[in-house]
Amino acid sequence: MAAYIARRLIWVVFLLFVITLITFVIFSVLPSGDPAVARAGRQPTPELVATIRAQLGLDKSKPVQFINYIGDLLPFVGHNGVYFGFSYQNNADVLPEILKRLPTTLFLTAGAVLLWLSIGIPIGVLSAVKTGSWMDRLAMGIALIFISAPVYFLGLVALYLFADDIGKFPILPGNSAYNSATTFPEKAEALIMPWCVLAAAFAAVYARFLRGNLIDTLQEDYIRTARAKGLSERRVVFRHGVRAAITPIVTLLGLDIGILLGGAILTETVFNIPGIGRYAFNAINNSDLPVIQGTVLVGAFFIVMMSLLVDILYAFIDPRVRY
Repeated sequence: MAAYIARRLIWVVFLLFVITLITFVIFSVLPSGDPAVARAGRQPTPELVATIRAQLGLDKSKPVQFINYIGDLLPFVGHNGVYFGFSYQNNADVLPEILKRLPTTLFLTAGAVLLWLSIGIPIGVLSAVKTGSWMDRLAMGIALIFISAPVYFLGLVALYLFADDIGKFPILPGNSAYNSATTFPEKAEALIMPWCVLAAAFAAVYARFLRGNLIDTLQEDYIRTARAKGLSERRVVFRHGVRAAITPIVTLLGLDIGILLGGAILTETVFNIPGIGRYAFNAINNSDLPVIQGTVLVGAFFIVMMSLLVDILYAFIDPRVRY
């Protein structure tokens, strides 16, 4: 197991390097606007643009710019006092800005994950056990609706219906409540609606996915053997069926958590939540290349680390898995 983890960690370093290179090529080498012109303001003079380009290091060749950026990342102490690059728009190092927003994204992700697991898994198990019943049809029909609805659409509908400032039924805090919240209960209350919106589509996906896996698993020979031995149906379903059917769900959960930790861009933008996703959205609008690179790299880091964690968990969930 230790050798396997060591190999995976080496692969993580290589993968992050490739992602950094691809991001740099997309936003720096390909035509995407000049950050110096964007920072110079309206009707800039050529001299001002040239000065800004020299200050930001944009007058150097692309390979030198990329090497300098890698120098910001490798030691984790910054290149020339800069950490993860320097934001053109905010006049601040990127890494401290990301770390400042990380707790908000963690809080949003943790609440949404708990909510969609507590909804999606029971519904998936119930639908698999009651296949073809009216409960199964109703649950899968609702799940299909939530899967088909984009997150930004659900968010806008939720605000229109339930926000305490513009909603028709003002029962939940609106999209500016989190910014004004100071205590933990206030922040949790402000995230109730984003949690529900973010969890809706994920819970529907997990319910349908688990239902399909569990239906197939319950047809296996070892399930028939367990029933023939006189085990209760509850024990057969949960001890033998769900344990085998939930393994792919763990993979899906790891990837989803990694993606959300990298920034739930749509949810954070709709509800005006100051997380990593909102930070990346503003950077894209402002062509702030270092911030885009930093947020993409952080998101990739979370995804590959969650994938590694999932692979390790497999050995404990499924006895057949060995490394």
